Amino acid sequence: MPWTQEYAPVGGSAGYSALVAAVPLAVVFVCLALLRLKVHRAAVLALGSALLIAVTAWGMPVGLAALAAAQGAAYGLFPVFFIVFASLFLYRIVVQGGQFEVIRASIAGVSPDRRLQALVIAFCFGAFIEGAAGFGAPVAIAGATLVGLGFAPLEAAGLCLVANTAPVAFGSLGVPIIAMAGAAGFNEPGLLKLSAMVGRQLPFVSLIVPLYMVLIMVGVRRSLEILPAIAACGATFALCQFATSNLLGPYLPDLLSSLAALAALLLLLRVWRPGEIYRFEHERGAPAETHGHSLRVIARAWTPYLALTAIVLLWGLPPVKAALNSRTLMIAVPGLDDAIARPAAAGAAAVPLAARFKLDYLASGGSAVLVAAVFSAFVCGLGLREVTRILGGTLYDMRYPVATIASVLALAYVMNASGMTTSLGILATRAGRLFPLISPILGWVGVFLTGSDTSSNVLFGGLQKSAAERLGINPLLTTAANTSGGVMGKMISPQSLAVACAATGMVGQEATLFRFAIRHSIALLSVICVVVYLQAFYLAWMIPA
Repeated sequence: MPWTQEYAPVGGSAGYSALVAAVPLAVVFVCLALLRLKVHRAAVLALGSALLIAVTAWGMPVGLAALAAAQGAAYGLFPVFFIVFASLFLYRIVVQGGQFEVIRASIAGVSPDRRLQALVIAFCFGAFIEGAAGFGAPVAIAGATLVGLGFAPLEAAGLCLVANTAPVAFGSLGVPIIAMAGAAGFNEPGLLKLSAMVGRQLPFVSLIVPLYMVLIMVGVRRSLEILPAIAACGATFALCQFATSNLLGPYLPDLLSSLAALAALLLLLRVWRPGEIYRFEHERGAPAETHGHSLRVIARAWTPYLALTAIVLLWGLPPVKAALNSRTLMIAVPGLDDAIARPAAAGAAAVPLAARFKLDYLASGGSAVLVAAVFSAFVCGLGLREVTRILGGTLYDMRYPVATIASVLALAYVMNASGMTTSLGILATRAGRLFPLISPILGWVGVFLTGSDTSSNVLFGGLQKSAAERLGINPLLTTAANTSGGVMGKMISPQSLAVACAATGMVGQEATLFRFAIRHSIALLSVICVVVYLQAFYLAWMIPA
C-alpha cells in the first residue's frame, strides 16, 4: 500500500501545519538575510530541515523522503544545470576566441549618443547576454562596458539592473521556466503553456523598460528627444518576446528579442538621428569612440550565437524533435513510483503519484547548446587543448551553483512529495481573490533572497500551483506570476548588487545602489501585480487553454 499524504498533521490544524511547513523557507531567509551565508550552504541547510520535518511531523518514511530528494537533485542536474553549464561553456568559448570583444565593440559603436548607448548596451546587449549565459553576466559585462564608455559608475550599475528585468525570466535559454515546470509537475505541453503565459505578462514591462531607464538617466525632455528609438526598442522587444515565448517555447525569447530590438534600432538610425547628440558634460568636444572592425570581422564574431539560434530552432522542428525524442528514456524511480498517494477525495480512492525521471539526452536544449559550442570552437579557431581547459574551468567554477540547483530542487521535491507544499497552499487560499496580487510578490521575495529566478520558482512553484487549484484559478497564471514578479527582485538581490558594484568599481557601495534600485523594483513589480490580477478575473482569455 502506498504511503498517503496528510495536509494537517500538526495537531490536526491546517494553520499550525502550514507554519511548520514554512520552516525550510524560513531557514533560507535566516541564512541569507541574517546570517549572510552563501546560497549553496543555505540551500543544503533548508533541504536538511525539510527532510527532518517531512519524516517527523508528516510521518513520511525515511526511504521515501530520501528518494524524493534524490529525484529532485537529479532533475536539478539534468536538464536544469545541463542547460546552464552548456550556455556558460559556449559563452566562454566565444570570449576565449576573442569574438566577444568584437561583439561588445561593435555594439558600443552604434551611436555616440549616450542615451542610445544605454539602450543598446544595457537593454539590448544585456538581454542578449542574459539569454546566452545569465547568472550575473549581463549586469557585469554591460555595466563595465558603460563605465568604459564614460558613464558614472552608479548610473551604469543602476541602468543595467533596471534593464535586466525584461529578460531574466527566459535567461540561460529558459532555465527559470524549465525549473518551474519541474517544481510544479508540468509535462512538456505544460512547459510550453507556462512559457506562453509568462510571455503574456512580462511584455507589458518589457515595453516600458527602455523608456523607464532613459527617464532615470536624463529626465523627461531629453527622453522625448529620442522617443522614436525608445519606441522601436521597447515595442520590438516586447512583441518578439510575446511571439517567441508563445510559438517557440522558453529557449529563444531573449536571444531573438534582443537581436530584433537591436536590428530595429539600427534600421531606424539609417533614416533618423536625434536632433542633438547627447554626451556628458566632461566629454564636450571629445571625439566619439570607433571600433575599426570590418563587417566581415563583426559577422564572424556573431556567428556562434547565430548558429546557436539556428540549432535551437532546428531542434524544435517537428520531424527533428520527434526523432530526438525517440531516444528519450522515461525511468520510473525505483521505490518511489506509485509509492505515495494523495488523500482520497469524497467518493473516490486515494491517487498514487507517479515518480518518473525524463532523460532526454538528445532532445534537451542543453544538447543543442553543446553542438553550437563545438561549432563555435571551430569558428573561433580554438584547439582541443584550449576547449578542454575551458570545459574543465567551467565545471570547476560551477561547483557551487550546481550544489545550489540540486539542493533547491531536492528541497522542492521533498516538500511536494510529503504534502508540505499543499499545506502551505491551503493557508495561502485564505487570501481569496487577493491571491493573484500576492503571487508576483512571492516570486519577488524569492529572488531577493536567493538572487535567482530559477531558485525562487523552485521554492514557490508548488505553493503557487496548490493555492491556485484550491481557489479555482488556473495554476498557469500563478506559476507564471511567480516568474514574472521574481524578475523585479533581481535588481535588489544582494548577489546582483555585489556583481554590479564589482563590475563598475563601486565595491562597498552596495547600500547606495540598493537605495537607488528599490523604488524602481517596487514600481515595476506593481505593474506585474496589476496585470496578473486583471488576467485572473477580467482577462482570463489571456490564459492558455
